[in-house]
Amino acid sequence: MAIARMPLLAIDCPDPGVLARFYGAILDGRIDVSGDRASVCAEDGRCFSFHEVADYTPPTWPTQERPQQMHLDMLVDDLDAAEAAVIALGATRHPDQPGTTFRVFLDPAGHPFCLCLN
Repeated sequence: MAIARMPLLAIDCPDPGVLARFYGAILDGRIDVSGDRASVCAEDGRCFSFHEVADYTPPTWPTQERPQQMHLDMLVDDLDAAEAAVIALGATRHPDQPGTTFRVFLDPAGHPFCLCLN
C-alpha cells in the first residue's frame, strides 16, 4: 500500500495562467486557472501546479548563478516537429545544446526543459 499519492509538481513563475496554457497545449492536459495559481492535469490525475511569485527571477542554465527550480524532460517521437510546436506556443530554444538526442528550451517564464527522443 502506498504511503502517499503521486506528488503534484509546483512550479514558481510570474504568470501561472501563461505557463498552464503553455504546458497544457504541449501535454494535452486539462487547464485550470484561478487567481495566483493554475494547474494542468492529465486524465489519470497527475498534475503540474503553477504558483505566482512576486519579483520572480528565472534560473540561469547551464550556469548555476541562479539554480534551476525544476527541470522537465518530455519524450517525443520527432524532435523537429516538437521543436516547431513548442516554439509556436512561446518556448525559446536555448543557445546551449549539449546533446544530439535532446534539445533544451526555456518556457515562457525562463525554466529550462528538454524535448528528448523517445
